[in-house]
Amino acid sequence: MQETQDVPTLLTHTDSFFPIRFFRQAPAPVALFFAVGLFPMALLPMVGCNHSHSADVIATVNGHAIMRAELDKSYMAQLGDAQQQKPSQDQADSLRLNLLRTMIDEEIVEQRAAKMNLTATNEEVDAKLAELKARYPEEQFEQWLKANNHTLDDVKHDLRRTLTINKLLNKEINSKITVTDADVTNYYNQHKSEYDLIETTYRLAQIQVTDIPSPQPVNLQGSKATNDADAKKKIQALKNRLDSGEDFGEVAANFSEQPETTSNGGDMGFHKESEVRTNPIIFAAISKLKPGQMPDIIPMIDPQTKKPVGYAIYKLISRDPAGQRDLSDPRVQQAIRQQLHDGRSTLLKSAYLEMVHDQAKVENFLAEQIFKNDAH
Repeated sequence: MQETQDVPTLLTHTDSFFPIRFFRQAPAPVALFFAVGLFPMALLPMVGCNHSHSADVIATVNGHAIMRAELDKSYMAQLGDAQQQKPSQDQADSLRLNLLRTMIDEEIVEQRAAKMNLTATNEEVDAKLAELKARYPEEQFEQWLKANNHTLDDVKHDLRRTLTINKLLNKEINSKITVTDADVTNYYNQHKSEYDLIETTYRLAQIQVTDIPSPQPVNLQGSKATNDADAKKKIQALKNRLDSGEDFGEVAANFSEQPETTSNGGDMGFHKESEVRTNPIIFAAISKLKPGQMPDIIPMIDPQTKKPVGYAIYKLISRDPAGQRDLSDPRVQQAIRQQLHDGRSTLLKSAYLEMVHDQAKVENFLAEQIFKNDAH
């Protein structure tokens, strides 16, 4: 059965829309806060025009300058720990072009939002900042800023941009999308076989702690166990927090060391029973649970050495027995409604963003410079 996964509420995420930079690849520090989507590439300027501009200006959008220093900061953030492996000149130029196009995209949409009086207010930014800081003790928040080379002003800037873009896209796109009951029924009738489960299906969530080194932080806290004793201590502390009633998704997002699921609050999605049975230890623990329950901590064993390489906490979100899922099932209706909404939203975003690009005047001096230097 197709069904949208529960994604934990991320603190810079409002209304189901995302900042422009994450329609492409996001700079690593800021990417901790956002989800990923698609965004059309900015229009390149006409090549060969002579423009008089300051060397500090790397591009303009409707006369508004984008500074080289802004691009340099994004470039260094994108490289992260990879700075030790210096990219080739072509790789560096390509990365800078992509980042600059993202910055141009953001500027176009922000200007559009400003014209419609949709720029996020100081009160809205402060409220989101307070929500973000509430996740951390004060000392840990400062450590997070330092580890990610961010200042408080940087965070506020990103929050304002995200809230502004979300408000614009919500008004211009989300408000125009309607999914009727007839739409849902038609989709179900055309895809009925997709809701016929051949075998029992489990939806699982996971929190994982390992002693395996990781070059990049994979959770919001940047938390990482460094040895087996540390991993045991950490997983037990997390289990205690869960047993005391803390939200599984929040704990996973902040502390789990499984990069594929951490950003989803540990949600592993749906797995057929035959898939779960491939790990007898996990199946034995999960099969005894009711939805919402967790088993004891389960060691993760290296098949070669037969020694623990980490520890995991699982949660059974749902168990669906084999058989046809009827349209009267609220979960089926919600899954179809969300899927239709998201599909239309993606289409409208692409059309809308191409439209506002057509109306903008963009000068990309970096693109001109690279083309002139390399086109011999």
